[in-house]
Amino acid sequence: MYDLSGKRIWVAGHRGMVGGAVVRRLASEHCEVITVGREVVDLTRQAEVEDWMTETKPDAIVMAAAKVGGILANDTHPVDFLAENLAIQTNIATAAHKADVERFLFLGSSCIYPKLAPQPMAEDSLLTGPLEPTNEWYAIAKIAGIKLCQAYRKQYRRDWISAMPTNLYGPGDNYDLQSSHVMPALLRKFHEAKESRSAEVTVWGSGTPLREFLHCDDLADALVFLLKTYSGYDHVNVGSGVEVSIRELAETIAEVVGYEAKLTFDATKPDGSPRKLMDCSRLHAIGWNNVRSLKDGIANAYAHWLERKEPVRP
Repeated sequence: MYDLSGKRIWVAGHRGMVGGAVVRRLASEHCEVITVGREVVDLTRQAEVEDWMTETKPDAIVMAAAKVGGILANDTHPVDFLAENLAIQTNIATAAHKADVERFLFLGSSCIYPKLAPQPMAEDSLLTGPLEPTNEWYAIAKIAGIKLCQAYRKQYRRDWISAMPTNLYGPGDNYDLQSSHVMPALLRKFHEAKESRSAEVTVWGSGTPLREFLHCDDLADALVFLLKTYSGYDHVNVGSGVEVSIRELAETIAEVVGYEAKLTFDATKPDGSPRKLMDCSRLHAIGWNNVRSLKDGIANAYAHWLERKEPVRP
């Protein structure tokens, strides 16, 4: 057990969806949560990260900082997704080692697994086949992050761990249609269709790919659990264990938004991997399985977005 009471914990990437959820979850752990904005420390610049870390001296780090985006963003800007993520995670890990940080929790992504990995995807399927081409650059950076944590464990005996979340959604998500993931994109499309009384909503791809989704607050609960209880070399999958087709997701979102529209599937857009379901038996064996239903989670995310978004213009 790693007791968080009285610890100084840096949540890197606190302004993002996952980082914000971790900050909320840590509020009940009697620890000191440390955050720093990019206007103070540019995480892509090693000297800035090392200077700040040496001065701040966190006891533990939750590494939620990353450049993220959907299929279009990944496929259009491969250099940005590979180079920036490699720089951010390497700079933080290097500075953490120099500052003698006790615990480091690195966050990966389910895209690290091969495109045609056996389903559900177990942790040992990593590096067993080709990646999904549309987001392989981001995936390669995340794989490097896992291996970096393992290397520090092997060479310096650092008690550093990695967790691999499935597709995430919730408060703080990105609703920009040019760079968002499928969940927030569809939520926005259905909301705008409702506002404009549009008869159709266009969905990327065929609608047949199967996806698993996890609310970011459920992920945060799992991460705090792992930070306190897990000390293994291998990364740990974190998912809901429930999968739906993109068509079913769109239908559920329509129900939550309260608007029926004809679904039009744009076959010129990529589907991505045909199926991505995480095998979370390792996490369940450790003792965590606390997931809300998909419909309840989408309702929470939609309500949160309505409270904070700018009005949709006609």
